[in-house]
Amino acid sequence: MFHIKPLSRLIEEANETGEHTLKRTLTATNLVAIGIGVIVGAGLFSLTGLAAANHAGPAVTLSLCIAALSCVFSALCYAEFSSMVPVAGSAYTYSFATLGELFAWIIGWDLVLEYSVGAATVAISWSQYLARFLGKYGITLPHQIMLSPFESATMPDGSTVSGIINLPAMLVVLVITAIIIRGAKESALYTTVVVAVKLAVVVLFIGLGWQYINPANYQPYIPQNTGTFGEFGWSGVLRAAGVVFFMFTGFDMVATMSQEAKNPKRDMPIGIIGSLIICTILYALFGHVLTGLAHYSEFQNSAAPVAIAIDKTPYKWFGQVIILAILFGYTSVIVVDLMSQSRVFFSMSRDGLLPKMFHEIHPRFRTPAKSNVVLGLFIALFAGVVPIRVVGEMTSIGTLLAFVMVCAGVLVLRKKMPDAPRAFRTPWVPVVPILGIICCAVMMAALPADTWMRLGIWLVIGLAIYFGYSRKHSTVR
Repeated sequence: MFHIKPLSRLIEEANETGEHTLKRTLTATNLVAIGIGVIVGAGLFSLTGLAAANHAGPAVTLSLCIAALSCVFSALCYAEFSSMVPVAGSAYTYSFATLGELFAWIIGWDLVLEYSVGAATVAISWSQYLARFLGKYGITLPHQIMLSPFESATMPDGSTVSGIINLPAMLVVLVITAIIIRGAKESALYTTVVVAVKLAVVVLFIGLGWQYINPANYQPYIPQNTGTFGEFGWSGVLRAAGVVFFMFTGFDMVATMSQEAKNPKRDMPIGIIGSLIICTILYALFGHVLTGLAHYSEFQNSAAPVAIAIDKTPYKWFGQVIILAILFGYTSVIVVDLMSQSRVFFSMSRDGLLPKMFHEIHPRFRTPAKSNVVLGLFIALFAGVVPIRVVGEMTSIGTLLAFVMVCAGVLVLRKKMPDAPRAFRTPWVPVVPILGIICCAVMMAALPADTWMRLGIWLVIGLAIYFGYSRKHSTVR
C-alpha cells in the first residue's frame, strides 16, 4: 500500500511519444489562460462584496492579498513538482512519487470529488444566470426544465411548480465535453477567448469605476471590531481572507495538464505562478474600486454587489454585461474542471487503479475520449437532478487536502532525493512548504463538521474500491 512510484518511471512516462500518449500542444500562454479561466469565476462578482459587508469593510482589498499569499505557498510547491514530474495527474502523481500508492489513491479519489462536484455546481449556477440574462429580454424559460426533481418554485400567482430536470445545466456540460474531446489545443483556444472576455469586463469595471470613487467610502478603512471575532477590525480582515480564499484556487488544475505542455519544465511554473499573480492584481484593484464606489454596508446580503456599485455611475447597462461575463466565466471553469478530471483518471487508470478504458487515447484527437464521455454523462446527469445546495456543500475541502499533500511531498522529496534535477525550485524550503501546510490545515479545521462527514463517507467508498479492485490491478507494484 505504501509502494512509491519511482521518479525515474514518471520521467520515462513524461518522455513517451506515440499514438497512445497525450498530445503536447499547450504553450505557457495557454497554461496561464487556463489558470486565469478557472480562478476568475463568479465568486469575484459576489463574494467580494459579502466579505466587505460582513467582515472587512474597505480593507477587503487587504483580505484578498492575504488569501493570495496563502495560496502562493502551495503554488510554489506545485510549480516545483510540475517542472520536475511533467506528467498528467497533478497532486495524485506527486503523492505517488513521495507518499506511496495508498496516499496517491486517497488524493486521486479526493480530486474526483473536487472536480466532478465542482463542475456540476458551476453548471447549475450557470443555468440560473442564463435564465436571469434571458429574462431581461422578455424570454422566460419554464421552471420545470430549470430545476431538479427535488426543487420547486413559487409563481407570482402563489402556485407552486415542481422541477423535472435542469436541462440547461446538462446541455452546457455535454457541449463542453464535446469541445474537450476535440483536443487540449481546441479547449485551450476556447478558454483563451473566454478569458479575454472576462478580463475585458473586469478591466472595464476597474477603468470605468475608478473615476467615480468616493474617498469617503474608505473611512474608516478598517472598521472598528464589533466585539465579536471576525466582525471587522483585524480579525474581520483575516476572516474575510478565509471567505475569499477559494476565489484563488484553480491554479492547481494547471498542473493536471503537464503531459500536454510543449515545454513543461519551463511552461508549467509560468502557468501556475503567472495565473495566480495576474489574478491577485486584478482582484485587489477590483475590491478597491468596488468599495470605493459604494459604502461597504450597502453590500449586506447582496449576491450582486457589482450592480449596486454600478448604480453609482452613469453606466447602468454594465450590470447586464457582468451577467454575460459570469456566463462566460462559468463555462471556462467547467472546461478546466472536466479536463482536469479526465487527466487524473488517465493517470490512475495507467497505474492500474482504475479500469483500462480511462487511459485509452482517441486515435485522431489524442485525448482520453472514452473517459471524457463517461465523466461528461455522469456530471451532466448529476447537474440535472441534484439541487445546488447539496452539490455546493460538497465542494472545497478536497482542494485544501490536495494542497497539504503537495506541500508535504516537496518536503519528503527534498529529503529523499535532494540532487534530483529540478527546473524550478521552491524557495526557502522547508519554510514555504510548512507555511503552506499550516495555512491549509487551519482553513480545513474551520470548515463545518458536516463537510468533514461527507468527506469521510466519500473516502470510505473510495477505500472500498481500492481494496476491492485497485490493489489487485496495480501495475506499479
